[in-house]
Amino acid sequence: MATEVLKRYFIRFPVLKGIKSKDGIPNHSSEFRKRRTLNWLTLGLTYSTMYMGRYNLSFANKSLSQAFGWDKTQIGAIITAGLSIYGFSAIFNGPIADKMGGRRAMLIGATGTVVFNLLFGLGAYLGFLGKGTYLLGYFASVWALNSYFQSFSALALIKVNAGWFHIKERGVFSAIFGSMIQSGRALIFVLGGILVAILPWQWVFFVPASLVALMAFCTFKVVRNNPEDCSLPALDVQDASSGDTAPITVGYVLSKVFKNPVTLTIAFAEFCTGFVRHGFEQWFPRYMIEVQQLSLESSVFQKGALSVVLAGIVGAFFAGTISDWVFKGRRTPVACLGDLVQVLCLGGVWKAPSMNWVIAAFILNSFAISIVHSMLSGTASMDFGGKRAAATAAGIFDGMQYMGGSVVGLGMGWMLDRFGWGMWGPSMIGFSGLGAVLMILLWNARPKTGH
Repeated sequence: MATEVLKRYFIRFPVLKGIKSKDGIPNHSSEFRKRRTLNWLTLGLTYSTMYMGRYNLSFANKSLSQAFGWDKTQIGAIITAGLSIYGFSAIFNGPIADKMGGRRAMLIGATGTVVFNLLFGLGAYLGFLGKGTYLLGYFASVWALNSYFQSFSALALIKVNAGWFHIKERGVFSAIFGSMIQSGRALIFVLGGILVAILPWQWVFFVPASLVALMAFCTFKVVRNNPEDCSLPALDVQDASSGDTAPITVGYVLSKVFKNPVTLTIAFAEFCTGFVRHGFEQWFPRYMIEVQQLSLESSVFQKGALSVVLAGIVGAFFAGTISDWVFKGRRTPVACLGDLVQVLCLGGVWKAPSMNWVIAAFILNSFAISIVHSMLSGTASMDFGGKRAAATAAGIFDGMQYMGGSVVGLGMGWMLDRFGWGMWGPSMIGFSGLGAVLMILLWNARPKTGH
């Protein structure tokens, strides 16, 4: 079924089949298209399994409290440890990924994800540590290390894709990637609730680890960094590094990002995105349990969770298509729209009169978050960093997003313990509004090539 959807999408958008366009998109050969498809399909599926190994913690949130007697603040400490380390490491690992190449960076990230997801699950058997500070410290440390290696995944994916896609193709292809990434989120949203309901909670970490290991092997065998690595002609992608001949050094990639006011503004906007995205995603399963009185294996929760993921897929396709076709490669107007929709949705969660209204707000909010995330971290990083500094730009954008998200662990856990769930929706609204304002300031921003 997924293959049919992709076929239809390629037929609907003939430019992706290599038909030359008046906008200057290159006429790719059949061999190039086939090899590129194999490359991004493998890479995207690998990243989607790593998503499972990142969002599985939210489904063990309540189980960890029940098993060890921890309150929301203590669970929040684990979340904050992971998100803050991800944020810092994404920023610093960007130049490393640019230097070593995306393929190697993805393999390093996948290996670490396998190891530390297994170690997190094995924490269930460390009774000698008790149920207090030592065990909590173990879980927080292991999750922080998992997050360190996870940070390589987005950098690697963007680094590889930046060498294979022309700037005017990236919005639509980012939509395809966004949908593949959401498939990993869909799997954990569906399987996560079932796994913690029918098996000990640690299996929600063991299963993703196994899938990541399988896809890491496929990445090793299939993925290559550039067309040149497959004996194909080099592609001039016409982004911010097009025409540059300077050696790719740490100084080069850092100056490419930090001397550009546009990339710095996007980074601050991504901090706002992170607060909203992770404030929503890390806590909503527990919200449904405690406020809406739903079990994670119930049909209502399963359908709602699947709808949330599908909305994210639709959001990615909507954003990519509109940015390429309507805004001619500009990403910020579409991100602004996503931020404004978030404001409406979070207000809906705050004032919703029934569970059905809450679920509807959750679904639309996922659509909006996906719009912003795919445009900024997924696409603008390639455009404004250029293929030579794409991982560094992605590290800054994604890192700032996770730094914003780190606040929603310990901070939001404490807030929920003290003030209750009534503060959950309102606490995120201002960040969405600020993100929209920043995107308005960058409304006409485009990358400048080095030609």
